[in-house]
Formats: sequence, C-alpha cells, structure tokens
Amino acid sequence: MTTPVCTGASAAMSPSFPSFSSYVRDRSPVLLRTARSLTANPCDAEDLLQTALTKTYLAWERIADHRALDGYVRRTLVNTRTSQWRKRKVDEFACEELPEPEATPAPDPAEQQGLRDAMWRAILRLPDRQRAMVVLRYYEDLSEAQTAEVLGVSVGTVKSAVSRALSKLREDPELAHAC
Repeated sequence: MTTPVCTGASAAMSPSFPSFSSYVRDRSPVLLRTARSLTANPCDAEDLLQTALTKTYLAWERIADHRALDGYVRRTLVNTRTSQWRKRKVDEFACEELPEPEATPAPDPAEQQGLRDAMWRAILRLPDRQRAMVVLRYYEDLSEAQTAEVLGVSVGTVKSAVSRALSKLREDPELAHAC
C-alpha cells in the first residue's frame, strides 16, 4: 500500500483509492489553510497536513460518509497537532527564584552629551576633507562608494582618509579624557 504524498495542491495517485487522490487534489489548499492556522510556520503546516492525510488514507475504507471528509480531516489535523504539543520537549523547569539579569546603570545623560560635544570638537579639528568623509560615512550613514561619489573621489581614497581620520580621533586628548 502506498501512502499519499501531498505537495501543495497535488497528491500522488493511488490505484487503490482513486477518490482519495481526487479528494486530496481538490481540497488540499483549503486543508492547508487550516493546518497553517494550527502551526507557527508553513513548513510545519505542510508536515501536519501530510500526517493527517496519511491517517485519513489509512482509514479511507472505514469512513462511512465521504460527504463529511473535511470535518474528519480537520479533526485529524487538530488531534495530530495536540499530540505534537503534548510530546514536545520542555526545556524549562521550575525554580524558587527567577534569574534576573544584572542591572546595568543607565548612562548619565550629562556625560553622554559631554562625550558628544567632545566628539564634535574633535571632528571639527580634522582637515576639511577627512571631516567631510567621516561625517558622510558615520553621521549620514553613506557607504564608502556613496561617499566617494558625493565627493568625486575614488573608494580607496575614502577608505584611506577615513582610516587616518579615525586614527586622529582615537589619539585626540580631549576624547581620551571624556571616555
């Protein structure tokens, strides 16, 4: 006996139950929507529908009223999903105290503003060309290629000038004291 293989709206033809194949072909899109409403992602929904259709196929001869097949398959979807939930591995465990992350003190707004002011003063001390590149790269968030295009220079020029500017900023004595 072969088991049905459902891929989207198509199913493998079964010589034993041609009506099962046509049922799967006709109703898979609707049943897949039901499966998607029961799962977190489309792949799990397809697996769930495949499992439910396999169970339906195995019970096909015992199903008395084929006009109620959608209800039978939906019930199979729900029961299968419920069984999956019950079998899932639980990685959590009860403990007496909740582990709390260590609180990090909020930065002082005055210190942050002082650091920003020191950074701007240091940037203003850079040569015009380097200052323009640093502002475009890090304050305007342009890529190296975009910065080069705006300034009419090569990407390599932007890279080397920004590198030199960052070195000067790292060595700036006012920024060393601000950090």
